[in-house]
Amino acid sequence: MFSQFKTYLEQFTEISEDEIRMICEAGRERTLRKSQSLLHDGEVWNYNCFIASGCFRLYRFGEDGTDHTMRFGIENWWMTDQESYNNSTPSVYNIEALSKSTVILWTKETWQHLLSAIPVLKVFEEGLQARAYEASQRRIFSLISGSAEEKYTEFQKTYPNVFNKVPLYMVASYLGMSRETLSRIRKDGSIKNKA
Repeated sequence: MFSQFKTYLEQFTEISEDEIRMICEAGRERTLRKSQSLLHDGEVWNYNCFIASGCFRLYRFGEDGTDHTMRFGIENWWMTDQESYNNSTPSVYNIEALSKSTVILWTKETWQHLLSAIPVLKVFEEGLQARAYEASQRRIFSLISGSAEEKYTEFQKTYPNVFNKVPLYMVASYLGMSRETLSRIRKDGSIKNKA
């Protein structure tokens, strides 16, 4: 798993073998079974989490008990509750494995030490944070301005590897629509594609 992380990191930054070794030695690998939680609401999220294999979702419950999927994460992505991590406050979110999955975890304290010791890692993380913020802005704009059909099409286009790994009701939750609406869109799309 650490060799995969090394390959991933080398795609984005010029980093020495010694620095990679230091990062890998500081992390720990964890395997989760399908439906196992990495974070429960009420817990403080204190990790940087790299997904080496599998698929996760970050979600929370509304007042009516409905779960709302905020984001998905697949291989070579990162998964976090940034608010809980930044403020050391109890999370309102859950992180659940959607399949058998393996992650590499670094505690917040360990990660902060690595950022201080390895300047290129700090630059890498700043770029990662910037891209995450940009993706959040695009998602918010899509949710407030796009039709249901446009949201679905954009999701398929932007996240083809996620779309094929998660149940449709979770996709509907992520897109802010009912399962029935998503089913109708998919049916209408399949009819149009055959025409």
